Amino acid sequence: MLDRFYLIVDSSHWLERLLPLGVKTVQLRMKDKSHAELTHEIIMSRTLCAQHGATLIVNDYWQMALDEGCNFVHLGQEDMDTADFKALKVGGVKIGLSTHTPEELDRALQFDPDYIALGPIYPTVLKDMIFPPQGLERISEWKRIIGNIPLVAIGGLTPERAKLVLQAGADSACVVTDILRHADPEARTREWIDTLRG
Repeated sequence: MLDRFYLIVDSSHWLERLLPLGVKTVQLRMKDKSHAELTHEIIMSRTLCAQHGATLIVNDYWQMALDEGCNFVHLGQEDMDTADFKALKVGGVKIGLSTHTPEELDRALQFDPDYIALGPIYPTVLKDMIFPPQGLERISEWKRIIGNIPLVAIGGLTPERAKLVLQAGADSACVVTDILRHADPEARTREWIDTLRG
């Protein structure tokens, strides 16, 4: 279901560049787009992922994902307040949920998620976080609690750190800035894949 290497992008243009390298799990996370732009990006991304045998996970926009025939969404804690989990389950849409605290984990598990995400593991420059870095021990703690549910680690990861989070119990290591802001995103993607699948 989830590859050990989990990439987050903000545009289908990234998928055109990086899917041919062997990316198999990708989340489309977009902000400040019109409804038409969002729809276009989701359809393009769905098509590209299908062509490359990759799993597409749509962030936040669960209704659009459902409408456009996508089969995986990722929701934050705030999204859980408004998402129609019954409709998603009936539509065969898998669900990943973000967690940062034990209370959030307890809440997320009530929704029978297909994976749990924990972050930030390390300091991250992607966005201002109200939560301090979780560290590797929290990964092991989360994995003991959730058992067979896949655990995704995110936040400040590099290929070297990704190996550590997998050793600590994560099933998948998630990356955004280490690739998207790299001078050579293609080369960095290959490095991630080689490191996590080698």
